[in-house]
Amino acid sequence: MIQNYIKIAWRNLLKSKGYATINIIGLAIGMAAVLLIGIWVQNQSKYDNFYSNKDNLYRLWNKYEDQGEISMQNITSGPASLTLKAEYPEVEQAARVYWSMDRLLSFADNKIKSKGTEVDPSFMEMFDFKLLNGNRNQLLNGPQNIILTESLSKKIFGDTDPLNKTLILDNKEPYQVSGIIADLPSNTDFDFTYLIPLTKADLYSPKWNNITFMTYIQLKDGTDVAAFNKKLKNIIAKKTNNELKGSLFLYPLSQMHLYSKFEQGVPVGGKIDQVKLVAGLGFLILLIACINFINLSTARSQKRAKEVAVRKVVGAQRSSLVAQFLTESVLLSLISGILAIGLTSLSLPLFNKVLDKPLDFSFGDPMIWISLLGIILLTGILAGLYPAFVLSSFKPIKSLKIFGKSRKFAFSFREVLVIFQFGIALILIIATLIVHRQIEYAGKRDVGYSPSQLIEIPMEGDMTKNYEVIKSELINKNIAQAVTRTGWSITQNNATSSGNFSWEGSTPEQGKKIVFNLGKSESDFVKTLGLKLIEGRDIDFERLASDSMSVLVNEAAIKEMKLKNPIGSILKWGSNTFTIIGVINDYISGSPYSPVTPLLIHPAKEWMLNMVVRTNPSSPVEQNLKQIEQVLKKFNPAYPFEYKFVDQRFASKFKEQQQTAQLALIFSALAIFISCLGLFGLVSYIAELRTKEIGIRKVLRASVTGITAMLSRDFVKLVLIAILIASPIAWWTMNKWLQDFLTASRFNGGSLL
Repeated sequence: MIQNYIKIAWRNLLKSKGYATINIIGLAIGMAAVLLIGIWVQNQSKYDNFYSNKDNLYRLWNKYEDQGEISMQNITSGPASLTLKAEYPEVEQAARVYWSMDRLLSFADNKIKSKGTEVDPSFMEMFDFKLLNGNRNQLLNGPQNIILTESLSKKIFGDTDPLNKTLILDNKEPYQVSGIIADLPSNTDFDFTYLIPLTKADLYSPKWNNITFMTYIQLKDGTDVAAFNKKLKNIIAKKTNNELKGSLFLYPLSQMHLYSKFEQGVPVGGKIDQVKLVAGLGFLILLIACINFINLSTARSQKRAKEVAVRKVVGAQRSSLVAQFLTESVLLSLISGILAIGLTSLSLPLFNKVLDKPLDFSFGDPMIWISLLGIILLTGILAGLYPAFVLSSFKPIKSLKIFGKSRKFAFSFREVLVIFQFGIALILIIATLIVHRQIEYAGKRDVGYSPSQLIEIPMEGDMTKNYEVIKSELINKNIAQAVTRTGWSITQNNATSSGNFSWEGSTPEQGKKIVFNLGKSESDFVKTLGLKLIEGRDIDFERLASDSMSVLVNEAAIKEMKLKNPIGSILKWGSNTFTIIGVINDYISGSPYSPVTPLLIHPAKEWMLNMVVRTNPSSPVEQNLKQIEQVLKKFNPAYPFEYKFVDQRFASKFKEQQQTAQLALIFSALAIFISCLGLFGLVSYIAELRTKEIGIRKVLRASVTGITAMLSRDFVKLVLIAILIASPIAWWTMNKWLQDFLTASRFNGGSLL
């Protein structure tokens, strides 16, 4: 019987090639979209979820409560992990991770800059990255041990065994290779190519108010994390004798990637919102393709009615007719699924480029085939169920006559489906336009400084001792207009510090509440960045020794400190006393969607991260870069010349939103294409049914324009109705989406709407 169903289904598809082609193309595109999104969703759901002890791994967070407001930080102080490991028996392991940074690795004449980080030795016991070479129990036991990823090892040593060989880090410190691990998978938030032991933790973050490390905790089996978090309530206040307010709490590492957005101390989403959005788009595209199938199947019902009547007359049961029509839809879905595999393979490189992620479509993965089979069956049944029941319900007597009342019901339902189909497509178009406009709006937000002609060069090697002469030569040779150096990247927020502050007129509560972003700089900071001095002057540490205890603050800091005459005011930070010598305008250093927070810039000459150069705008960029390279080769010959344009680094902050916009654009275009494809098939079929009527109208001198208008009038009405319904839905949906920006940002001018 099944063989007979398949044979008849195949004959019907060959008999109606146009109808079959439209449905196969639509369903294949829909399935390919679902497959692509499924591969990405699977990748996202497994982020940092592949460790053997994943259920016991947690990220340590700071939690602050003040007057009913709860704020969160996933960066903690140095003493936090030591305290938890020493004083709480529930803690199996604790590991701190310092910021990743590019540093020079040298072996003989081979010099390579690569990104790595410093970690506590327990890190490799907690995170079982695949070890290719070495003893896991001794990887970071020595202070001068280093672990390399496989790709970095090959760049440095080629195919020779790297174990126990010595590398020189930053032309200073020797490190012995103790292990080789596999390259990090694409679904981890860790980002490094080498690891070295954390030996300077007390220097980086000696106190509870120095927020510096990413801290990871492994609990013992069976530990109740909710009960454990209650023990950590107000631990910061207890350890600092109430100088600081705050608690610690653990959050599952496996949820960090998708659920890292908090409001009032409660996780409310994060990356999962983007995952749901993209998954929803894929489902809608497949649904639109299924609607095409339903519309075209019910539109052809007049041709299939006599077939149904004859079958019923000779004794066919309704169940057998339903099975026949479902077999046709599943067969169509199967052909579309095979075509979808090809489309997925062809479009995956483009999809990877948009997402900037190396996703893989493995034909050897059984989950791929199980998922595909499920999609094929689900699509076939979903698309074929309604037509099967409609076609099998025809009465033999009525089916052998003109179509009767059933035609009216079928056409009315098709109208609803067409409206629904185009409504979805229009919502996607409107959403795409608003996302693009929001990104454009945020991109035009006043940064607060002039990023063009501004480059950052890492301070490394001999640049520190030769900084003054390098700066002098760049300016004297008219290569640069201004030069300064900073302890952080000016496009990113630096470490923060809270509590332990006081100033004239402040209360103890104010001193504990205020949180400063801390920055280290030297002379000409304001001039180099092109900032606006609201009051006072710039730091001039080179020429004025007294400026060693001076600071710059921004407008946000003055507003929160409530200082009316800030210049000359004394700001105490722990045991240090500083004088405010300048107030600068607020400028964006963190997220372009977030408000500017209080900033404190103090002078320093050590632990500087970047040299910031404002190049001569009258010379070509290439010429400036070539001349800067010549100067640095002269005074820092051991290091390759590396630089980053500040405007490009700032533009990269929009990457995630741009990815969302690109995906929305692609899927919106697919939705419109499939909808129009279905409408074309529907109009073509109705035109075929009305061939005689069209012929008579032509004989009566009807114009082509008039006939076209007659055939398209009803469908244009449906599209207009779809616009009227979709517009308010799109407005409500996107207005809700924009509220995230209003809640998180509240910057000048707020949001687009």
